[in-house]
Amino acid sequence: MNKIVDNAEIAIHDIKDDAILMLGGFGLCGIPENSIAALVKKGVKNLTCISNNAGVDDFGIGLMLQKKQVKKMISSYVGENAEFERQLLSGELEVELIPQGTLATRCMAAGYGIPAIFTPAGVGTEVATGKEVRNFNGKDYLLEFAFDADFALVKAWKGDADGNLIFKATARNFNPLMAMAGKITIAEVEELVPSGELDPNNIHVPGIYVHRIFQGKNYEKRIEQRTVRKS
Repeated sequence: MNKIVDNAEIAIHDIKDDAILMLGGFGLCGIPENSIAALVKKGVKNLTCISNNAGVDDFGIGLMLQKKQVKKMISSYVGENAEFERQLLSGELEVELIPQGTLATRCMAAGYGIPAIFTPAGVGTEVATGKEVRNFNGKDYLLEFAFDADFALVKAWKGDADGNLIFKATARNFNPLMAMAGKITIAEVEELVPSGELDPNNIHVPGIYVHRIFQGKNYEKRIEQRTVRKS
């Protein structure tokens, strides 16, 4: 099965209004830049986005927020985005903030086909509101459901025609878990190589999880904040 598509526009062609999306990345590290740009260009609306954060005002998911394409954000951290804050406080944007470990584990559960998990994170806080609490061996745990995303958009350093992916350093972050979890996983890569060229021992995501792959271009790889020593 040939999983290669020519570009981001073709890869995201069937993402429609009201879709639930997972977007890999941590801050601006390892985000699917090309796929996000294609979604902005396409103009799909009422999206639910599952991502560690919401980018910054003029990059990443922040571009989608500017265009009012996002109906709901499910995230762990959103402190770098003034437009996100404005939409949240004005009631324009629905937000579900969850602990970062819970976000990762709910992705993992979806990839493993596990419908729900129990976690101690959030017990006794606002995170627990309305959720089932169960006691195991004298300790309380929250019931958290696996995510149910229509698409996962991830970005890797290198991939092959079969969809096998390799990530570089911290750009791995949430990408492998989300690649496993989406009903349809779209991967963009910096380098796309023929099948058989990647060392099997170095593959982080097996191609069985990836449905479409394309070689991205013009990656900016921005840094959210840069602090340097005074000269």
